[in-house]
Amino acid sequence: MKLLFVLRSFAASCLLLFAAQSGADDTDATLFDEIIVTADFRARSVDELAASVSVLDAEFIEENSVQHFEELVSVVPNLNWSGDGHRARYFQIRGVGELEQYQGAPNPSVGFLIDDIDFSGIGTIATLFDVESVEVLRGSQGSRYGANALGGLIYVKSAAPSRERAGRAQLTAGGDDTLSLGVAFGGALDDDEKLTFRASAQKHESNGFRSNAHVGRNDTNGRDEAAARVRMRYRPSDSLVADLSILYSDIDDGYDAFALDNGYSVLSDNPGRDAQRSFGASLRLDWSGPDFATLTSLTAVADTDIDFSFDADWGNDDSWSPVTYDFVSLNDRKRRTISQEFRFASSDTGRLFADTTDWLVGLYVQNLEDELLTVNRGVYQDPLNPLFDLSVDDAFGSDYEAVNTALFGQLDHDLGDTTRLGFGLRVEHRATDYDDSAGLVAGPSENMWGGELSLSHDHSDSLTSFVSVSRGYKASGFNLGLVPAERRAFGDERLWTAEAGFKSSLLDNALRLNAAVFYSRREDQQVRTSFQLVPGDPASFGFATVNVDEGRMLGIEADLRWFLSDAWEIYANLGLLDATLGDFIAPLDGPSGRNQAHAPRYTIAAGMAYRGANGFFARVDATARDDFYFDVSHDQQSSAYELLHARAGYEHDSWVVQLWARNLFDRRYAVRGFFFGNEPPDFPNTLYTRLGDPRQVGVTIEKRFD
Repeated sequence: MKLLFVLRSFAASCLLLFAAQSGADDTDATLFDEIIVTADFRARSVDELAASVSVLDAEFIEENSVQHFEELVSVVPNLNWSGDGHRARYFQIRGVGELEQYQGAPNPSVGFLIDDIDFSGIGTIATLFDVESVEVLRGSQGSRYGANALGGLIYVKSAAPSRERAGRAQLTAGGDDTLSLGVAFGGALDDDEKLTFRASAQKHESNGFRSNAHVGRNDTNGRDEAAARVRMRYRPSDSLVADLSILYSDIDDGYDAFALDNGYSVLSDNPGRDAQRSFGASLRLDWSGPDFATLTSLTAVADTDIDFSFDADWGNDDSWSPVTYDFVSLNDRKRRTISQEFRFASSDTGRLFADTTDWLVGLYVQNLEDELLTVNRGVYQDPLNPLFDLSVDDAFGSDYEAVNTALFGQLDHDLGDTTRLGFGLRVEHRATDYDDSAGLVAGPSENMWGGELSLSHDHSDSLTSFVSVSRGYKASGFNLGLVPAERRAFGDERLWTAEAGFKSSLLDNALRLNAAVFYSRREDQQVRTSFQLVPGDPASFGFATVNVDEGRMLGIEADLRWFLSDAWEIYANLGLLDATLGDFIAPLDGPSGRNQAHAPRYTIAAGMAYRGANGFFARVDATARDDFYFDVSHDQQSSAYELLHARAGYEHDSWVVQLWARNLFDRRYAVRGFFFGNEPPDFPNTLYTRLGDPRQVGVTIEKRFD
């Protein structure tokens, strides 16, 4: 049975926990701290939010990952990522989300924010050193974040400034020649503690788990990742708070991940590169001068350069002899965003309708500019069949600009002491301007709307249930390059979701159990397909987004976290998903009626942790993921897989030493797959997969300063 591994691991964890618990001294159960969802307009408690949300705190992040957000994807129900690139850049929530983007005109389905800075569709920079929390809001966030959050939102929040002087220095070394160093510190900058800060910097390097026998190197897929963050908070008075966040990230990873035999040994003669250099900043001002309301201003800018290149034939002269077959693809992308948001929200004294209703109104404007230059070069010469000789040296450039303007509002009405009715609405206008070197000029604009209606009820102080109906939306667009005339334009998409669930806090707040069931219908679902334009040219792929009549998703999400005592904790997260494609609209053809791509039918994570009063700690985490289709363009699937991670260490005074292992049983699993002809002279269609990281063992030493 596919679930056998994780169920056995979880059962063994529970037996160990209960055995240890039976022999331990009686202690009071550890109480949960209140979990605040900062991605929500009002920064409400997760129990008050009528939605399926996962919040990973700093402790969980540090104990379940080494470096990057992609290591946490497997613990979040119904979240997946496409291994198209060195690091996770494209995410899928409940089956909704892009798999790649090789062309201009970005139109993401999953929002990705770091400290209120928009990096949707370019999440490569999501390193995790000194991160305070990661929030994943599943389902359309049409009333909160609009067209960029059709499938949901991922919000990464770095460590906040504090008045107390504190810092940390962390050194990590491990297999694959991994070495990283991070430093963070902060505190008050003035005697009256009105100005506080937090600064961090980290450098991480490793070889990237590949060896290239042709060039004689083991670092052509290497990782070289640096990040620096500064957050400052200024509180000149009780009514004004200013928060400034500055981020700089320099990711210079190799991209040499595909092997002809689908293994870890590659043969390319032109190893690629997946680099992203980003600078971003956000300024948030909260002014509560009026007694009845608070005004929030949120300004954010981001400047990103992406260099993405790869050896398109994945081989070398010796691989293809006597055929000459050598292709490379180079992509240089520049993206600039600037956004401004104003929110006006009621305070306790500004509630409407006899003090029963909170209100919020807002305005949002974003300008996005995206420049892309793609160069494909290559040659194909077959001495036995010279009629098919081919030489390619193509360059394609595009300039894209989009301006999104949105008005939004929210009402939360008390229907008595224990029942609340929520209503949110967002109306958005999107105007675009595009031109490219192929002569295509386009400038569509449109109006869209999304919203949410929810009802929540407190059955007791420890149990809340909710139901909601939401409408999300995604803008229409146009396809680039050499595509059939009927595929040039595609329409907008709407996503309707009905959801019901409960959130509970039991056993004197020592156990939390949340669960939700949802049903979604995608109207005129946008599906991105690919096709090979020139046989024998692996870089000549065309991409086109088309509409199918509908898509449907039905699923369950649940999470449990239980502090059995001061020392012992268990958790379990479950996602079940049935996400199917509708019928392609004539004259187009495609895999109608099957499951959507990168939408596994189950995602499971479970683990146990021990934190002793004597300073020793340990944990084990098991995850499982069902098979899934790699793409809409073919019917090839991954295999279901299970992973086990472990960590143990000792903490004394201000020192922490820990030994960790990821993928402890060295399980082979695929995170991306292509099905096409790439081997001359016959070019048979073949499944090529990119493998996830193999086993890695390392040690982390940290010194904390007060």
